[in-house]
Amino acid sequence: MPDVSAIVPHIEALIFASDKPLSTPELTELVNNALGFLEDRVVPEQTEAALQAITEKYATAFYSFEVIQSGGGWQFLTKKEFHKTIAQLNGDKFLKRLSPASLETLAIIAYKQPVTKGEIEAIRGVSSDYAVQKLLEKELVIIAGRNEKLPGHPLVYATSRNFMDYFGINSSEDLPTIKEVLAEQLVEPTAIKDTLPEGDA
Repeated sequence: MPDVSAIVPHIEALIFASDKPLSTPELTELVNNALGFLEDRVVPEQTEAALQAITEKYATAFYSFEVIQSGGGWQFLTKKEFHKTIAQLNGDKFLKRLSPASLETLAIIAYKQPVTKGEIEAIRGVSSDYAVQKLLEKELVIIAGRNEKLPGHPLVYATSRNFMDYFGINSSEDLPTIKEVLAEQLVEPTAIKDTLPEGDA
C-alpha cells in the first residue's frame, strides 16, 4: 500500500487540472490508473487522508485559494476574501448584485427544487420571468427537465453546481433550515427611551 505522502501531489494535480469537482472515488481511481498500482492499490481511506492534508495545507493564510468539497466533489476555489480582487479581471458574474426579486426567486428554487415557474409565481404573487431569466444567465439555476404530471408539462428549475460552488455547499441538504435563516435575521428591538431626546421620555 503506497504512502499517503506519495499520492498527495498527484491528487493536487488532478484537482487543479479538472474542470469539474472530483469525488473521492474518482480521485482514487484516477491515481491508481496514473500510477499503475496493481497489487498495492490506493484505497479511499488513503485518498481521504491525502485530501485532509491538502485541505489543511491550503487553509493557511499564505494561500489565496483553498481545496473544498463543493458541488459534489473536491476542487480548488479562490477564498471569498479575494473574490472582489479577481472580479477586476473577469467581471465575476456572481458578484454583480442580484435584485431583491432575483434573490427571493433563488431562495424559492433552492428550497423547493425542482419547481416550476408557476409554482414560484404562486409563492411570490408576481411574475417571475425576468428573475428566472437573470438567474439562468448567471448560471445559478438550471432547467432540470419538465413536470410531466402538470398540464403542458412546464419546465422545472433547480439550483446549479455554480450555486453550490459559490455558496460553499456540497448539496441542497447543506442549506440552512428556514428556522436557522430566520434566527439569523432576528434583531433586538430598539428601546424607545434610547431614541427620544432627553426630557421627552
